[in-house]
Amino acid sequence: MTTYTQDNDKLYRFLFKNRAVRGEWVRLNQAFTETLNTHHYPRKVQDLLGELLVATSLLTATLKFKGNITAQIQGDGPLKLALVNGNDQQQIRALARLQGEITDDMSLADMVGKAVLVISIIPEEGERYQGVIGLDKPTITECLEDYFVRSEQLQTKLFIRFGEYQNQPVAAGMLLQIMPDGQGSPDDFDHLATLTETIKDEELFGLTAEELLYRLYHEETVEIYPPHNVQFFCGCSQERSGAAITLLSDEEISEIFAEKPTLDMQCECCGTHYIFTEEMVRKLKQQSLH
Repeated sequence: MTTYTQDNDKLYRFLFKNRAVRGEWVRLNQAFTETLNTHHYPRKVQDLLGELLVATSLLTATLKFKGNITAQIQGDGPLKLALVNGNDQQQIRALARLQGEITDDMSLADMVGKAVLVISIIPEEGERYQGVIGLDKPTITECLEDYFVRSEQLQTKLFIRFGEYQNQPVAAGMLLQIMPDGQGSPDDFDHLATLTETIKDEELFGLTAEELLYRLYHEETVEIYPPHNVQFFCGCSQERSGAAITLLSDEEISEIFAEKPTLDMQCECCGTHYIFTEEMVRKLKQQSLH
């Protein structure tokens, strides 16, 4: 089987010229692998993060401004937290926190318990927006589709798949959305959604975007735009870690270094270690006061 690499970690936008419907396609390979590399998440948690990463990537591509989107699940089940962040530059990251055992036969409800999905849209300029989504459907994808219909009043369909392809983690998906100008026909949208539902995992994971779109919509006129690269990006730094330490009291700092000569702060997202001595921390503390 031929391995296509040119469209790995790429996001494409496309438009149906005669249907007033727009679409997006994304496939995460290296970006997904790097997200998982520093953790040993159970398979079900990996799948959930893959689904959230694809959904967040597709949603950030709909932004008309500079900013980012955070999708966060908080619940009382064994999966305490799942968080994915992506920005308009298609830089994404994810993490999860567990407080119990998660097995392969668990449903979404089993994993998260009583929980909500909070979508935060944070523009660089302007007001922040937050939406709260009840996790009352079998998958994250179905919950998001319901949210779009109720809050945005836009017909939206998500097709998200995740797993392994050629022994590597992969997560990929497509978004169809009726154009917000009111010109789109629900019948046109349903027709295209029906065509898209025929997609197979190996097509989504293995074909180039152009080949996939032709296979699905060869009787349509589809305009495809240049791709965006998608990459894992954490954004942590020695400076940010140091700023967090300066919030400690002098007594807490003394207690920490009475037990060990250095403080090792590890980024929860990417696993990078930042090492501080007591002298470094005291100096940072002094600088923060001026």
